[in-house]
Amino acid sequence: MKYVFDVDGTLTPSRRRIDPQFEIWFTRFCRTHEVSIATGSDIEKTREQIGDAVWKSLQYSFNCNCAEIYHSGTVVHRESWQCPDDLWLWLEDYLYKSPYRHRYGRHFENRPGMLNFSVVGRGAYGEERTAYYNWDQMSQERQRLAQEINDRWPDICARVGGETGIDISARGIDKSRVLDWIDGPITFFGDACGNGGNDAPLADVLRRCDHCVVHSVSSWRDTWNILKGINQSFNEYEKKIASRV
Repeated sequence: MKYVFDVDGTLTPSRRRIDPQFEIWFTRFCRTHEVSIATGSDIEKTREQIGDAVWKSLQYSFNCNCAEIYHSGTVVHRESWQCPDDLWLWLEDYLYKSPYRHRYGRHFENRPGMLNFSVVGRGAYGEERTAYYNWDQMSQERQRLAQEINDRWPDICARVGGETGIDISARGIDKSRVLDWIDGPITFFGDACGNGGNDAPLADVLRRCDHCVVHSVSSWRDTWNILKGINQSFNEYEKKIASRV
């Protein structure tokens, strides 16, 4: 079995560092299993969040929703797509019109092969991000905005990503491309597997595949608990390690 994980909300709190105890446990897991990650973040942010010990133990790191791909630490693929001017201007106009008035800067972030757009801004932290996330859960602003982009620009795909943003890229550049690089039975963990989420393209395909499993999680704690329960042999390995300490 091969394992693929989203990062924000799946291995770490959104935009934050992995829990220290989980990092130790998960590093050991990566060293005894075939593990890859698939995230909307760029490589710098990913390594900052999961730590170099985990990152160096990965088979693949699918960054920017598979627009930038690393194998055993070496880049093997990178898209060159950039947001067209008319969409950028439309997003600037939407930013002015959005009913959510609390803004914290860095609303646009170019990443390899994609654009991340956030009304509240990537400068928001802690309670500022939580306040927008809770408001968005009720208003569905990001879901509606992503759908409008998809309707207006047929060759572009927009999906909800993380707690505050929308991931925008050329249509066809999404996490389902993981399957172009990894074959065989796959277990996937993601927190945005529902309709419109950036984990959905991969989750939807895997649900139709024999011997593949999708875990839709709500937090990194959920992921850890599931992992502890599904791999008895690794649990026995952990007990042996603990007995030597």
